[in-house]
Amino acid sequence: MKAIHIGTEIKSKVKMRKMTVVNFAKQLGCHRTHVYRIFESSSIDTTTLLHISVILEYDFFKLYSEKVTMRLASKERDS
Repeated sequence: MKAIHIGTEIKSKVKMRKMTVVNFAKQLGCHRTHVYRIFESSSIDTTTLLHISVILEYDFFKLYSEKVTMRLASKERDS
């Protein structure tokens, strides 16, 4: 099962929204260099992810929920 790279997912949604990094950083309350670090990160603090989800109007948590559901289903099949 492929790992989720949350930074790549966030970067993709920022691009889809046609939002500049500067504008995204302003809404997130940080400097654009921090946004670039987020884009490179494979993990993120849940409070920050919640804030990003609201800004981008996308539930990033569902990416993880779907993965948990798939793993549980796979575990049940293997039992």
